[in-house]
Amino acid sequence: MIDIKLLRNDLSKVVANLARRGFSFDSSWYAEQEERRKVLQIRLEDLRRQRNEGSKTVGQIKSGGGDSAGLAAEMERLTRIDHELEVTQNEFRKIEGELEAFYLTLPNLIEASVPDGVDATQNIEIRRVGEPPQFNFQARDHVAIGELLACMDFAEASRIVGARFVVLKGVLAQLQRALINFMMDIHVAEHGYEEVYVPHLVNQDSLIGTGQLPKFEAELFKIDKTADWYLIPTAEVPVTNLARDRIFRIGELPKRWVAHTPCYRSEAGSYGKDLKGMIRQHQFEKVELVTITTPDHSGDALEMLTAHAEAILKKLELPYRVMLLCSGDTGFASTKTYDLEVWLPGQNQYREISSCSNFRDFQARRLHARWRTRSQDKPEWVHTLNGSALAVGRTLAALLENRQDEGGRISIPELLRPYLGDRPHLVADGGHD
Repeated sequence: MIDIKLLRNDLSKVVANLARRGFSFDSSWYAEQEERRKVLQIRLEDLRRQRNEGSKTVGQIKSGGGDSAGLAAEMERLTRIDHELEVTQNEFRKIEGELEAFYLTLPNLIEASVPDGVDATQNIEIRRVGEPPQFNFQARDHVAIGELLACMDFAEASRIVGARFVVLKGVLAQLQRALINFMMDIHVAEHGYEEVYVPHLVNQDSLIGTGQLPKFEAELFKIDKTADWYLIPTAEVPVTNLARDRIFRIGELPKRWVAHTPCYRSEAGSYGKDLKGMIRQHQFEKVELVTITTPDHSGDALEMLTAHAEAILKKLELPYRVMLLCSGDTGFASTKTYDLEVWLPGQNQYREISSCSNFRDFQARRLHARWRTRSQDKPEWVHTLNGSALAVGRTLAALLENRQDEGGRISIPELLRPYLGDRPHLVADGGHD
């Protein structure tokens, strides 16, 4: 949630910033509602003052033995005040509820360093690392390689549940598990994150807190119509909610958490896109990094978090590039985002494998997540950040495609080999050599 004081006091600045995203709203409606809210608030305060004064007058009349006519008149006046107070309170609650719902529809403000742009075609390439492999044969995509290995089955998954799921077997199931363990070990041992295990179901408040609701409800899987439980779309939701309703001491920050979870997304609006393979599925694995820090360190924290995600790609010897998203492509809750895009020879293009975002105090305001230096100091909002490090299925696909040879053998990066029994290759018959 953006700063409501800024919205109230400098509406034109908010309107101009959100316009950079291509987002607009009826500012005249908001100004009218806000003015009405202020009028009602002033009236409420005046009515409460009148009621308090009237109660004192009634007490004085009773204790002083005043005339009954004067007491009756004052009691009647108090009754009218109470009635008007009730009506005004109801109007005030209604308009506050409408404004609260409106605030939840507003995306985060864009950071000044983010370039203007309409969509992904106007994102800025920051750097490239590694060279795409040059094959003297037609590069296979990961689906064809999975078929050669006889360890990737989409038809079997479709019989179990439907489209956009996969069954991994044998060496590919082991490779997925190896990648998860490899990523988790690097982030814990080398980067200093605290490993956390979190629920894969969350409630509505948790999704509102991180910005998935109400904006992205169509993307979520709600488990039934009565329970307030949703399958998580990303570990960002439960992990960031570890900061909810907390006041951190300065010595506790920065807080860095890492978690591996499955993720569940309906992929509403993506029909016809990436129907083939593991790029866009309803269920997928991801290792997620979350940082909670103070406002003065969040800019540097984004660079560090992005570097930690990049470290996995470097260690796996996968070519990639870093993209700074333009204003029109930056996510709803983010103020600034870097995407890491890995090279996929089977598609002959770079594809997103991680998004690393700084939300500043946007999520913290929804979560009531704060920090302070000393117990007597007024709490301030923390800044939250998160990034995938990495999306496991896409990493698996990238490994298969970038490290294939003409015979279908897949070379394993040296640092990953201990997680696969020190085998140097996966081979087409599903075994290893």
